[in-house]
Amino acid sequence: MARSDRTGKRKSREVFRTRVPDLGYYFIVTDAKETEENYLYGLRDSLPKELRGRIVIKVSKAKTQELVETCKEQAALEPQYGQPWIVFDRDKVVNFDEIIAKAQKEGVSVGWSNPCIEIWFDAYFGKMHSYNDSVVCCRKFAETFEQQTSQKYHKNSSQIYTILNQFGDESKAIQIADKRLQGYLRCGIRKPSEMCPCTTVHKLISEIHCKTTPNATGKAENNG
Repeated sequence: MARSDRTGKRKSREVFRTRVPDLGYYFIVTDAKETEENYLYGLRDSLPKELRGRIVIKVSKAKTQELVETCKEQAALEPQYGQPWIVFDRDKVVNFDEIIAKAQKEGVSVGWSNPCIEIWFDAYFGKMHSYNDSVVCCRKFAETFEQQTSQKYHKNSSQIYTILNQFGDESKAIQIADKRLQGYLRCGIRKPSEMCPCTTVHKLISEIHCKTTPNATGKAENNG
């Protein structure tokens, strides 16, 4: 039953459907300039203008193992950003699992990729290939990218998010990534370093879009 406004007139249900989504304030820190940074900026800029200011993206000059502290310190300066995230690749990070465990303990969400973020990009084109090395993953993804888009892949492309969504399927990518993650968990594999290929970047994307897009699909479970 529709509610009444202050004049006593009934409000239509459409008023409630078009209400601005309840997106929280995200503070995202990454240690990778260019690829992750440009992708995240593209994500932010894809949102309605009135919501873009709710996402702050910072590139940390600190070492990867200091990401959690850096995120917490910077987010504390802007207390309205109550949803801190770090985004990083395994690549050659030795204490990969420890960083993720520490973040979870400290209340910081993690969008990690093993071996690199290109494995998440790969899912946009319908499959997450079994690339176990970041160099191989980048090279093979570049081949897939060119096949799918007729364009060369550049890690510093400022249009990477737009291109992936233009030629790929983000909702399907979220489903593919989550299925892969859940598969490892069902097999009792819980160390991110042993989940390869795998990613949790899809959780961040899914969470943001579920809060900004009516009838959004591709929800990801909050594991890992």
